[in-house]
Amino acid sequence: MQEDRHFRVLRLLQDNPEMSQRELAERVGISVGAAHYVLNALVEKGLVKIGNFKASENKYRYAYILTPKGIAEKTAITRRFLTRKLEEYEALRAEIEELRQDAARGPNSSETCR
Repeated sequence: MQEDRHFRVLRLLQDNPEMSQRELAERVGISVGAAHYVLNALVEKGLVKIGNFKASENKYRYAYILTPKGIAEKTAITRRFLTRKLEEYEALRAEIEELRQDAARGPNSSETCR
């Protein structure tokens, strides 16, 4: 679960480094506090660095930039994520096919009526 959050955050930040923590939280489906925690963890691991940029005349915001190590880790996480999701997909596909076959056999094919 934690790796999934890290993957989603890294993926979003790679394309949108100026994304606010609130926007990030909304897109990932977590609280702002959880987004802050994930970002701090990624910074501590050296996967993301924080920079400032000027958002308007009077306001500065942060930019969350993936480091080379962060880009490499995102690639590795992407491979693991894709492998896991493909396995889940295949298991679900097999279950759906089994249910279709059960439905095609009719209501009394696998049980004996009493």
